[in-house]
Amino acid sequence: MAESSVPSVGRLAGIDFGTVRIGIALTDARRTLASPYENYQRRDPQADAARFRRLAAEEGIVGFVVGLPVHLSGLESQKSIQAREFGKWLAETTGLPVEYFDERFTTSEADAFLGAAKLTKKQRRERRDKLAAQIMLTAYLESATRGQGEPGPLDG
Repeated sequence: MAESSVPSVGRLAGIDFGTVRIGIALTDARRTLASPYENYQRRDPQADAARFRRLAAEEGIVGFVVGLPVHLSGLESQKSIQAREFGKWLAETTGLPVEYFDERFTTSEADAFLGAAKLTKKQRRERRDKLAAQIMLTAYLESATRGQGEPGPLDG
């Protein structure tokens, strides 16, 4: 299935893309709440595909929202290209639609929140990516412009 708009009802998975670790957050079926779910440590394409297909089936996911890391100006970054490539792979692998959403500041927000919680460095690292995914997915749910697929042209 090609990348496209996610259905208007059903559970979504928010993805904080990383080349080593992927933060995952989930919504409830009515999309009133986003919760941190897990940090997935990437392995190899086959294991990764099996994990995301299993996630979609077990949790009743109807679509994915992949965070796009963009510059302060709103222009896309090199990391945005990787996130879009991952989103395309995710759509092809699971057969579910993928949308993209501006994830500026989510990791710094997660770091600030975890720092205030007086957690150890290890505890913060274990929670950061899935919390960043939750922050991005919450912003997506609250946004009047869901599916901001085109934040801006790639910054050369």
